[in-house]
Amino acid sequence: MLGSFSRENLVVLFLADLMAIEFLLVIVFTPSLAHSDVFASIGHMTDLLFTERDLVTSLKDYIRAEENKLAQIKQWADKLDLLSTAATSDPDGFLGHPVNAFKLIRRLNTEWSELEHLVLTDTADAFLSNLTIQRQHFPSDEDQSGAAKALTRLLDTYQLDTDAISTGSSSAYTSQSVLTVDDCFELGRVAYSEGDYYHTELWMLQALRQMEKGETPGVVDAVMILDHLSYSVYQQGELERALDFTKKLLELDSTHQRATGNRKYFEYQLAKQNKVAQSEQGGRDENHQPNDYRSERKKYEQLCRGEGLKMTARRQSQLFCRYYDNGRHPKYVIGPVKQEDEWDRPHIVRYHDILSNREMETVKELAKPRVRGNSQDPFLSACLPICLAWLGAFEHPVVDRINQRIEDITGLDVSTAEDLQVANYGVGGQYEPHYDFGRKDEPDAFKELGTGNRIATWLLYMSEVQAGGATVFTDIGASVSPKKGSAVFWYNLHPSGDGDYRTRHAACPVLLGNKWVSNKWIHERGQEFRRRCLSEEPTTPWDRTICGTRMVMINLRQLVLLFPAVLMDFQIMTQV
Repeated sequence: MLGSFSRENLVVLFLADLMAIEFLLVIVFTPSLAHSDVFASIGHMTDLLFTERDLVTSLKDYIRAEENKLAQIKQWADKLDLLSTAATSDPDGFLGHPVNAFKLIRRLNTEWSELEHLVLTDTADAFLSNLTIQRQHFPSDEDQSGAAKALTRLLDTYQLDTDAISTGSSSAYTSQSVLTVDDCFELGRVAYSEGDYYHTELWMLQALRQMEKGETPGVVDAVMILDHLSYSVYQQGELERALDFTKKLLELDSTHQRATGNRKYFEYQLAKQNKVAQSEQGGRDENHQPNDYRSERKKYEQLCRGEGLKMTARRQSQLFCRYYDNGRHPKYVIGPVKQEDEWDRPHIVRYHDILSNREMETVKELAKPRVRGNSQDPFLSACLPICLAWLGAFEHPVVDRINQRIEDITGLDVSTAEDLQVANYGVGGQYEPHYDFGRKDEPDAFKELGTGNRIATWLLYMSEVQAGGATVFTDIGASVSPKKGSAVFWYNLHPSGDGDYRTRHAACPVLLGNKWVSNKWIHERGQEFRRRCLSEEPTTPWDRTICGTRMVMINLRQLVLLFPAVLMDFQIMTQV
């Protein structure tokens, strides 16, 4: 039968069969991907610092101009005061001198007009003009609320008390920045406007404590604080405390109409409760979060604090550090990279000293002009201070070099990967728990890319973070701390192409510092003969079947490549 086909026909048929198998497997084993944009930030805040500095300089110029104007007016007034005093003491004698008469007329007709012009000269024009120009870059009320929520989020995640944040001292960090009474009131007011009475109470109590210690507030007074405080504890079901705060308010302002009405209402409700011998809404010794706080959120916050980690001694004994050359890759035979196991199942590894400081600074400088907030991402709270930018390999040799380095180290084809995404997290910046891959109920997640699902994630840390900012895996109880110049890598998909739900992860809020990261999401297309099944132990019979099929395909491919030479040798042998 083989004798009826030429060598070229055999090769074409063999390749056609192989391509058909590959195409079928790609169709069968390619799930779709989830949309997971990321990250609005300290880059913008830095610009605001310099904007404010420019405005302060402009304001000082205005003050100097006003002081010069007042000095001229004062000098002129002192001179006229002496002159008019002498003139009015002897009007007839003064005006009897023709020069005095002339100068009086000239002063009233000319010099007073010049003085009027000087007084009316608005030296604030330059300052107001600059202020108007800069105002378009000012943060909005929404931005201010977002920053307030970020502080409150840090309060919850790291279980800080309001005094620690307000005074800038805690076990996690120390800062010279402090919150005033007015600042604490504003934080409570934002929570109040959101119907978050738990945090309203915390911040209003902090404002009250600071005032009682002798701090002088700006525009806020104790009446305003107690007004918000009484209502917030009432909304949490604490009638007795609400009544106590209301009575304190009325001691300061007995004419306060709302407090007067609230006092009567609270007393009526308490009498009603006592009458039926119920105390369902009794006072509390300490504050508690609302009951609807999600369990995953609790687990996420625990991991961010370093609690609930599932790193056992046995697991730790199976994690190693090594010099890695990716199967004796020519670039890494002499200078292998430093690889560290961060977790075993799923296998999460960290590569140390992957980028130089110069390369990381280049990436940041390329990203800064185009970073933008991304409040449309459903995983991001609207108030998150996070920015992102996308960098293509064609934009700078450093980006191209990074992409090639990722390919050399992982062994995966990055030609079908997404562009390098650069993200800048400010203080309070976080990312909620999510998957990087597209799940089965998201068939169109990456349809427009045409490159299949996200098979793997490469996460590069480009700055040191003083506190917070860890990457945590909520399903497996793992935490990876940010370390400048290191990259963390894991597979999002099983060898079968199904999503690995153990890779659900989140970015913890940055407590102190500035977090820069870059992500490279590598897609399935192009990895058919690159991902070695043995690099991660197949976890299911289906995975083992897929691995076996892939190994057969790889062997077939190698056979196809060798077939022409083998056939030629066979022909030579038969001719001999």
